[in-house]
Amino acid sequence: MKTNKKPLKISFSTQKGGVGKSTLTTLVASVLHYRLGYNVVVIDCDFPQHSLTNMRERDKNNIMKNEYHKKAAMKQFQTINKKAYPIIKIKAEHALEKAAEYEEKSVVVPDVIFFDLPGTANTTGVLTTLKMMDYIFSPITADRQVVESSLGFSKAFLDLPKTIEGNKDQELWLFWNQVDGREKTELYEAYQKVITELKLPLMETRIMDSKRFRKETDGTENYIFRSSLLPAEIPLLKATRMDQFIEEFLKITHL
Repeated sequence: MKTNKKPLKISFSTQKGGVGKSTLTTLVASVLHYRLGYNVVVIDCDFPQHSLTNMRERDKNNIMKNEYHKKAAMKQFQTINKKAYPIIKIKAEHALEKAAEYEEKSVVVPDVIFFDLPGTANTTGVLTTLKMMDYIFSPITADRQVVESSLGFSKAFLDLPKTIEGNKDQELWLFWNQVDGREKTELYEAYQKVITELKLPLMETRIMDSKRFRKETDGTENYIFRSSLLPAEIPLLKATRMDQFIEEFLKITHL
């Protein structure tokens, strides 16, 4: 049923590769859509790799050939009887237009539209699309190059002239990802001092590192973590603190 509410536009965005933006998009989208009852759409504009579109195809194959995944999918269908969230493949410069078109045609207005964007700001359409997001969540890791690049871009992005069209109520939040429990706390304290001085918002939750963030699902696992068709299992969410992250994410976005 159509309502007057507008879906939130959200992007996990960073200028450094390998810090997990596509994985985080999938994990959060799947928990929101399949476990928490929100209606989600994902716009995959990460040209040319389109990793989320490719992941969806792999996930379909895994459910067909892996008994564990197949049983989980059947149980989910019987419990919630809900279609998989759509993943729409398009280039960044057409992403906003495509999202508006989907919203207009859809019988059920989505609660959240996630935009998975390329990792370089000079790709056509990336900055324009980012400026229209309601929320940007930017993952950082305790690596000097990653921190400097991410903080530099975040500060420059927030300081863009107000004459450039954008969402004036937009919020950008940094958060620690791939945290190694063995790393010294002084390292994070030093970085956080700089983040505070730059007046950049930082989430409280730190996502712990796990090989599952990087491991491609090949259909042999008897667990579910990174999937666009099923939500990550609760013990794995807890082990990585993704459960706390999603809770804080919901508070920030008022979902």
